[in-house]
Amino acid sequence: MNLNQIYTSQRTGNNPNTRASRTDFQRDFDRIIFSSAFRRLQNKTQVFPLPGSVFVHNRLTHSLEVSSVGRSLGSVIGEFIADNHKSELTEDSKNFYNHNLGNVIAAACLCHDVGNPAFGHSGEDAIASYFERNENGLKSKFSEKEWADLVNFEGNANAIRVLTHQQQGKDFGGTQLTFTTLASIAKYPCEAIAKKKGIIHRKKFGFFQNEKETFLEIAKGVSLIKENDEPYIFKRHPFVWLVEAADDICYNIIDMEDAHRLGIVSTADCKNLFFELVKSETDDIERINSKLSSIGNENEQISYLRAKVINALINKSVELFKSNFITILEGNLDKALLDIYKSENKTLQDIESFSIEKIYNHRAVVEIENAGYNVMYELLDHFIPSILKAKNERKSYDTKALKLIPKQFVYEEGSDYQKTLGVIDFVSGMTDNYATDLYRKIKGIDIGMTM
Repeated sequence: MNLNQIYTSQRTGNNPNTRASRTDFQRDFDRIIFSSAFRRLQNKTQVFPLPGSVFVHNRLTHSLEVSSVGRSLGSVIGEFIADNHKSELTEDSKNFYNHNLGNVIAAACLCHDVGNPAFGHSGEDAIASYFERNENGLKSKFSEKEWADLVNFEGNANAIRVLTHQQQGKDFGGTQLTFTTLASIAKYPCEAIAKKKGIIHRKKFGFFQNEKETFLEIAKGVSLIKENDEPYIFKRHPFVWLVEAADDICYNIIDMEDAHRLGIVSTADCKNLFFELVKSETDDIERINSKLSSIGNENEQISYLRAKVINALINKSVELFKSNFITILEGNLDKALLDIYKSENKTLQDIESFSIEKIYNHRAVVEIENAGYNVMYELLDHFIPSILKAKNERKSYDTKALKLIPKQFVYEEGSDYQKTLGVIDFVSGMTDNYATDLYRKIKGIDIGMTM
């Protein structure tokens, strides 16, 4: 890939560039911050049930922290590219890599989860399995590729839709971000029908059929390497590896800190795992040990070690990106940066194994996943059958159900696929609380007027 051609200030919506005190990529960051999709992340589950007596991370606080880590990664790598490939770069490119790559990665990290529904991954599972379990009555209404989108519903692909799709009555181009920021969140740049386990850029899929033309425009704008035409498969954009690393760093470590604050993980276990990881990546362990001994509060001890661990993982990710840079540019790296490190660092392996056993399978987490699955499934079952009926075939209860869907999500003149995506937009955009409240009301569990 040509380093001068993998970024662009072109936006969805084809708006002309404007002269402002901010760069185009800083404007991306600001647009995301002020978007309703980003704001709703404050009440979407990261791992642990919300709310609680102990404040734990939600999707919004997670995204902010990922963005902070991503900015660091982007800034360091931008300087690396500008210094080591200066002979290949135009003056504009030197400026971009020296001063704006950090902004791009920060913006991409900020919006990487905006397509995730309520209740974490169980929300995604509920949407996909709704269509799987109702295949006999629904599959015939969609093309093969449309059906693949629905039965493989995925938050990454939905993020591209949330950020680029024009809802009813709203502006063209969605949030109108640059192609560069959008390409940086496309971990799986292929159609749903092309997904294939074991291949990193095809593990899931990156865009719905409805947004295919938009994605092809993005791919062209940032010179993505095309692997296949039918179905469309692209190699990852080089910036994706940095966004992915920032996300992996945060959730690997922050979930452990949250579990400690909730009393799920003991101070000794958390401290030992964090300390071992820091020790494996620093020569300054005596100073760290001394500092740790001077902190009396257990939560503060864990916070201090968490900061050291994140710093160590940032440094390691930078090192791995640099050493694999040419392979990344060619689109041939087959493993995430943190996975490469995990294969050579036993402590990171131990943290993952410990998290799976003690955190992700903890009863409170499993309970919220089960509850969330049922809530999301039942909401779809309330709306999908009604929206797919012809207007003259709808009963009174169908009409009443559809009155609960805001107008921007109703595509009466569209195809069955577009009508269905509209309902998914509505349900997947819900916060945990709103989804639960609506579920309780339509099921008759809560009855009464609320505004």
